[in-house]
Amino acid sequence: MSSTPSEALANLGLRLPDVAKPVAAYVPATRTGNLVFTSGQLPFVDGELTHVGHVGAEVSADEAREAARTCALNALAAVDAEVGLDNIARIVKVVGFVNSAPGFTGQPGVINGASELFGDVFGEAGQHARSAVGVNQLPLDAPVEVEIIVEVK
Repeated sequence: MSSTPSEALANLGLRLPDVAKPVAAYVPATRTGNLVFTSGQLPFVDGELTHVGHVGAEVSADEAREAARTCALNALAAVDAEVGLDNIARIVKVVGFVNSAPGFTGQPGVINGASELFGDVFGEAGQHARSAVGVNQLPLDAPVEVEIIVEVK
């Protein structure tokens, strides 16, 4: 692993996007003590959702997994704006919501898109507790939403 999360992102050929603008009355991230909590992040790229619809119907599990990775990048951007990416000591918790078609049960595999990115960027400090929850609808008909809790140095 690279010596900093910023270097690890660059080595993966990734960069943090601009912080996604809230779609309602909330802030992208907030800090209390040595923890930063993000709001749920949707898979926005340049202000547009990468996919819309239910996973297992309009959106494939592979597309949703990639969308979860995008959500993770957006969550890291929110933390970066709050405290700086390289001040993250560890990813503590990931909560992922999957806009699931009836009968779709692959939520853990979808949210692995986010979890694996955190491992790639933070190594052992990217290992985290997690929930992967299937829901019948998400804001703007997004296929996935991810929120994180991080510990800062």
